[in-house]
Amino acid sequence: MAMKLDRKQTITEELQGKLSSAEVVYLTDFTGLTVEAIGDLRKKLREEAGAEYRVVKNTLTLRALEGTDLPDLQEHLQGPTALVLAGSDPVAPAKVVREFAKGNDERPVVKVGVVERRVVTQEEVTRLAELPPREHLLAAIAGSLTAGVGGIAGALNSLIRDIAYMVEEVAKQGEQ
Repeated sequence: MAMKLDRKQTITEELQGKLSSAEVVYLTDFTGLTVEAIGDLRKKLREEAGAEYRVVKNTLTLRALEGTDLPDLQEHLQGPTALVLAGSDPVAPAKVVREFAKGNDERPVVKVGVVERRVVTQEEVTRLAELPPREHLLAAIAGSLTAGVGGIAGALNSLIRDIAYMVEEVAKQGEQ
C-alpha cells in the first residue's frame, strides 16, 4: 500500500530534525532480522546508549538529508537500511550494535557512519565498538594523572630525606 504524500512529508520533516540534531548517525543493513529482533535492538539502543533505531524508506531518508549539513550518503542508501541516531557519544551505540550482531548471525551490518559531520567507514565504527567503556578510559586518565603527582611527591620526599640526612651528617661533623 502506497504511503500518502502528507504522511511522507511528515516523516521526512521529523527525520530531518532528528538528523540535524544527531551527532552520530550509523546506517545499517538489517537484512535477515525479524521484526521482534529489530524491536529488541531498538530497546537496547534506547536503554544502553540513548540512541534511536529507525527503519525509513531510502527515498525519504535522502530527502531528509537534503536539508542538513550531513555529508552525502546517497551511495550507501541502497537496499534495506535503518538509521541509528545518537547524541555525542559514538562509542555506546557502536558497542550496542556490535554486541547485538554477535548474537544475531552478525546482523545488522553497519554500512557507514557519520561522526561529528564526518563520514566514518564500517571498519572505523568497528574500532569504536572495541574501545573500552568511557568510565574505564576516564579512570585510566585519572590514574595516569595521579601517578604523575605521586611520582613528583615521591621525588620531593626523597629529596627532603636526602637533605635531612646531609644536615644530620654536617651536625655530627660539627660536634666532632
